[in-house]
Amino acid sequence: MGEIDGSTDFDALRRAMAENSEQPEGPARNARAEQLLAEAERLNIPLAVIEALGHQLKVYNYSSEKDRMFVPFARLLRLWDERPEDFDEYEAHSLHWVFKWVSAGMLDQPHIPLASIEKWLGEMEHRYRLAGHSERAVRSAEFSVAAHIGDLERAERAYGAWLAADRDRMADCHACELHGQGTWQVKRGRDEDALGLWRPVLEGEYSCAHEPHTVLASSLTPLLRLGRLDEARAHHLRGFRLVRPMESMRGAYADHVEFCALTGNEARGLELLAQRPAYFTDTGHPRSRLDFLAVVTLLTDRLTELGLGERQVPGPAGRSWTARELAAHVRAEALDLAGQFDRRNGTSYVGDRVRARMAQRPLVDRLPLGVRTVRSTQRPAVPPPAPEAPEVPAQPDLSALLTEARRLSDTLQPHALEAWAAVARAAEGAGLDARDRAEIADHEAMAQGSEGIPLFEQAAALYAEAGDPGEALAARARGAYVRALTGEVDEALTTVAALYDEALALYAEDATGVRQTASVVMSRARILMRGVHEGAEGAAGREVRAAAERAVLEVLALVDGRAGDDVRLAARIAEARAMLAELAGESGDVVRTADLFRQAAAEYVGAGLPWFAVEYEVRIAALAHQLGDAAEAERALRAALEHGGPYVEPVGRAQLHLQLAEVLGLRDEVVEAAEHALEAAHWADDAGESTTLGAWARHQLGGFLLRQGRCAEAAEVLESALPDVSAETHGDGAVVQAQWWLGDCLSELGEHREAAEHRLQAAEIARHWPEQQDHATLAHLAAESLSNAGLPEEADQAYARAGELWRSLGNPHFLVRSLRARGWLALRGEAGVEGARELMTEAVRACERAREAAADPAAREQLSAELGHTHRQFGDLLARSAAEEDEERGGVIQGAFEAAVTQLDRAAAVFGTLGAEGLHGRTGAELAAGWLEAELGRRAEAVARARGVLAAYTGADGTDETVQERRAEATQMLRLDRAGE
Repeated sequence: MGEIDGSTDFDALRRAMAENSEQPEGPARNARAEQLLAEAERLNIPLAVIEALGHQLKVYNYSSEKDRMFVPFARLLRLWDERPEDFDEYEAHSLHWVFKWVSAGMLDQPHIPLASIEKWLGEMEHRYRLAGHSERAVRSAEFSVAAHIGDLERAERAYGAWLAADRDRMADCHACELHGQGTWQVKRGRDEDALGLWRPVLEGEYSCAHEPHTVLASSLTPLLRLGRLDEARAHHLRGFRLVRPMESMRGAYADHVEFCALTGNEARGLELLAQRPAYFTDTGHPRSRLDFLAVVTLLTDRLTELGLGERQVPGPAGRSWTARELAAHVRAEALDLAGQFDRRNGTSYVGDRVRARMAQRPLVDRLPLGVRTVRSTQRPAVPPPAPEAPEVPAQPDLSALLTEARRLSDTLQPHALEAWAAVARAAEGAGLDARDRAEIADHEAMAQGSEGIPLFEQAAALYAEAGDPGEALAARARGAYVRALTGEVDEALTTVAALYDEALALYAEDATGVRQTASVVMSRARILMRGVHEGAEGAAGREVRAAAERAVLEVLALVDGRAGDDVRLAARIAEARAMLAELAGESGDVVRTADLFRQAAAEYVGAGLPWFAVEYEVRIAALAHQLGDAAEAERALRAALEHGGPYVEPVGRAQLHLQLAEVLGLRDEVVEAAEHALEAAHWADDAGESTTLGAWARHQLGGFLLRQGRCAEAAEVLESALPDVSAETHGDGAVVQAQWWLGDCLSELGEHREAAEHRLQAAEIARHWPEQQDHATLAHLAAESLSNAGLPEEADQAYARAGELWRSLGNPHFLVRSLRARGWLALRGEAGVEGARELMTEAVRACERAREAAADPAAREQLSAELGHTHRQFGDLLARSAAEEDEERGGVIQGAFEAAVTQLDRAAAVFGTLGAEGLHGRTGAELAAGWLEAELGRRAEAVARARGVLAAYTGADGTDETVQERRAEATQMLRLDRAGE
């Protein structure tokens, strides 16, 4: 931004100040305001200086340099006292308005004595009374002083007087007042009341430059305390997006850091600190700095408590910081600053509240947010809760450990191997008998996988020594199965065949039990199933599958009906049923496969082993999807999540939640789908899969949030996902969809330039696809965003690109719409009225040609409606062009109005062919033409049109808003008749 054009140009000064007001908050904007004040002083126009001082005061107030606003205000006040006639009405109002800013600003500066602040309150009250203003703003300021120093009795009195006083032009906006009132309720321990007061702001009924930004931030901790976690998450995502670019909102920013510290999101809290390093040291607003230092203390103390005190963290520039060092530093600074306020105030209230804020405990162990956070603060591993986890006494008793380990392994609990490992450690040097040593070796072999094969042989020898030949055979059979898992299937089959024969012989002689025999028979079936999985073709494959099926049926023949309360035998039945399901799947019988998996899952659950059912429920869900049975897929996935409980690994939980989210999304159950996508993102991050599974979960979550209209949250999530959504991992369709969704979010949020960027990036990828529908749609959407962003040339290029694509796709509706949009852009650009007319004429012709070529009556009717809208917009454009012409060119204006009426008549005629469907379009065009005829002096024709509209709505639904609007406008037009009499 350069110097204003001409040192005496007051209008140029005003334009420059308006331009500066639109710049981002910060030192650069403040410096420019100082330059503009110097320019104003050279104009020798008192009002110019007054306006420049007001501008400077405003930019200081909305920055980190709030302490600098007192000087321009003092100068303004002196100018008012000396020559109030130099102030126009707006600047006189502004001067009294900023009294409130100065009052609050004094309170925020601990070096300004309390007596001076009280004196200023009296000055403010006196001047407001002289100006005829209500006491409302004065009592609000008094309340702020009393609440700050902890004079609760006076604060309550002032609060009541504030609310009782009349609202006038000096009162803060509704949104800001409600924020202050709600904050007081929170301080008094009335969280529900606060949220009730804030509701109109949160729901968009009231807003301003800093609202709902601060209300969203202030609501976070109350929502957490009330257990309203979904709302708290939403307010964080939505609110942080608002405060992130605003330098002056350090206090609200601190609330978001606090939220992270209280919800197990310490890593995100550190990311927030890294984004605003100047917040540690900016001294222009001490009270918000105190807020910030207090929550940084809370966050870094929490990290230290988690054992992460030596982790590098963002802090004040100039050195590196560990969490422990930063905690000590900011605590000292916060307490020193709080002490300055307390010494000024003569109370301990500020320090007490700061210490309480720093000492808060987490309100939620971990609240998933959906956005990706670098795992720089990963917690120490904590095993998931499990009702059957082994209990290890402080001084392990070997006998007790053995009893517990046998209980867990006999009932197939998830932690059985851990229990046997504890036995092994405690048994070192102890003189255990052969049976005990056999079981230890057996379970150690199971834990070691392929490395444990020799241990199975050792266990077998010990079982034999202990007089249990059946368990010895079972151990060797387990070893053979592990060998098959390494790829040695034939060798394993040879081994297990001999073991199988021996086991059956022992069982026939009652020399071993059904459990041991079933173990050998099951190992044989498992090994044969490995052969099936290797996928032999032809006759050999059929023979392998037949042998495996016979082996599985032998398991069932041996065990079914004999399980009783034996969990191990019940598990054999369930596993055999699942094997039959796999074999049915090999033959292509999807229905039987799903039925057998359901039986297997039910048997595991019936045996008290629900975690074993998870795998089969997942398989059922996949089969249901294949069969098009969404309800069964949903049931199976829900069952898998329920049965898995804490036993499913994080990556598995992420996959289950994501699959369920996708199923629910297809049923348009987007609220619950979003909940599961959120969980999926959380567990994917926990599993270290942020860039793969986590990115896909966030991609889906963003889409579900968008479908709910939660655009700010969706934008945060999608922006977090986009760096990790790649064509290589997720496919270029996912990249395009993420960019498309984000563009839609940003468009709804009014961030049109950014929306255009994402839509153009998506369009560039889609440009290379064989099907060009998405390319055309994205180009059209990008053009809309570019137009809304005030970039007409770029918008015209994008619309032209989209138009050619629509033409090639045979889509006349959007071709016509792109031409109409270009017409409006041309009117504001170099092409001017003539260029706009040409484009609108082309739109009309394209629509007429398409309508003539349409064979389908429904398509012809739709194109008629499009043609009606095109004539209507053509007429509106011509009327607009005339209104913008120089008044001296009356003939040109009259001609444009005449041409506009012609287009509007054509629109009305086309809409008239559509009957009831075109009624509103026809009457709208008639009324628009009527107003133009009135401008042309043809009042009788205008009145006739109005009467025709009223007649058209005879007997129409009076509750219809459009009917009401048309009748009201027509009635207004009829008054032209009386005006002309």
